[in-house]
Amino acid sequence: MKILLVYPNYPDTFWSFRHALKFIGRKASFPPLGLLTVAAMLPGEWEKRLVDMNVRPLVDADLEWADYVFISAMTIQGTSAHEVIGRCRYQRVKIVAGGPLFTACHDDFPEVDHLVLGEAELTLPPFLADLRAGRAQHLYADDRWADLTSTPIPLWDLIEVGNYAAMNIQYCRGCPFDCEFCDITALFGRRPRSKAREQLIAELDSLYFRGWRGAVFFVDDNFIGDKGKLKKDILPAMIDWMNRKEYPFYFYTEASIDLADDPRLMELMVRAGFEEVFIGIETPFEESNAESGKVQNKNRDLLGSVKCIQRAGLQVHGGFIVGFDSDPPTIFDKQILFIQESGIVTAMVGLLSAIRGTKLHQRMSQEGRLLGEGTGSNTVIDLNFVPRMNADTLIGGYQAILDTIYAPKNYYQRVIRLLREYRPLHLGKFHLQRGYVGALFKSILFLGIIGRERHHFWKLFFWSLIRKPRLFPLAITYAIYGFHFRKVAEKGGCSPVKVRGMKKTALFE
Repeated sequence: MKILLVYPNYPDTFWSFRHALKFIGRKASFPPLGLLTVAAMLPGEWEKRLVDMNVRPLVDADLEWADYVFISAMTIQGTSAHEVIGRCRYQRVKIVAGGPLFTACHDDFPEVDHLVLGEAELTLPPFLADLRAGRAQHLYADDRWADLTSTPIPLWDLIEVGNYAAMNIQYCRGCPFDCEFCDITALFGRRPRSKAREQLIAELDSLYFRGWRGAVFFVDDNFIGDKGKLKKDILPAMIDWMNRKEYPFYFYTEASIDLADDPRLMELMVRAGFEEVFIGIETPFEESNAESGKVQNKNRDLLGSVKCIQRAGLQVHGGFIVGFDSDPPTIFDKQILFIQESGIVTAMVGLLSAIRGTKLHQRMSQEGRLLGEGTGSNTVIDLNFVPRMNADTLIGGYQAILDTIYAPKNYYQRVIRLLREYRPLHLGKFHLQRGYVGALFKSILFLGIIGRERHHFWKLFFWSLIRKPRLFPLAITYAIYGFHFRKVAEKGGCSPVKVRGMKKTALFE
């Protein structure tokens, strides 16, 4: 059996980092971890190839070779997924589809031959058994949650690791919180489930012995869901492994803001090599956090929590949302002020979207306010529900936030503010990777000479060299990130899109 695994293209968005990747000569941010894990579950005697369309295009010869095409995608990859499926139908290649897009929206893909939904540890084995017996069904689903101790190491042999800016690992699934706008609990449940210590160490070994050095992203939606296991078992094992291997990796992940309440957990994470954490801050307005069920953000000093995490040695990246029913007209200025004062350089600000599978989607449908399905992009102007605030005011305020926080002056001010607060531990373990020296010279050319931000670039350049020389590589990295964020904004800034019947200007496509 010849199996072609296909990962559809991501559009050029906030998290694609497409413009930043050009500085270091990489083609994509991360490999398709889900497909690589599925590949490891397939029979060993089957021939397998993988096409990541973010690395290279899918060509007809790929489809002609295959007996089956396995495709997985996120919601934001929906357009590309439809195109791939259309090409497979034209070439008469059978399609097997799974992953978040198809699990949430499988009714939208009647042309797919076999839908293997939910967690592959549960639904892939019966599909494979039926396939061998010649009786494969159209749809496979399972309401149970998988035991992750059965999950295999991803089949890294199918990719060229040098094409990617970072590798990725999944340690756990599920989140103890149940925010109204989030679909994680619908996909993975509220009880955190995790891999065994031995599995995690084996995955680290698998990357290490393939020669990878540098960033590894723990893709868990809330890495700290089970704090007790992390502190007692997982992080001590990681610290021991990293010490023995002389810190070949540095890690980043996603967590809830209550990380700030546990100094011991932050200490262990930093000692284990974690340097960055993405946190869903959403809004500094207390009533909007209450409305969305963001209980972990309520009744706390959000700004103080961010600075506590930064001082512990973790850079904070933040997610922010406007468009809650409770949002007052002043919310836009409040968001700008919080982002600037916090020193959160990578601030993803999005309009609230009612994603299928969330409580918000259900509520908007019941209230008659749902206007269609969301695109899956965090930063596209595409309201799919009727907001309480005037739509023109909401969209104009959202645009004002982005225009303000990513203006060079404000952006570079946040970089310096972060570098003043940030207390890293492992900078002495820095590994020079391919493309880094070239990235420095490219940044000097495109940001320091050609770019309109050149005054701010050189101010940061010399400030970090003199005041924070050990953080100089990080300063250049953030300067390059800023270039990407502005390029994406400029690309989308004059593109008209329809906001469910209203013609507006999109900052991001």
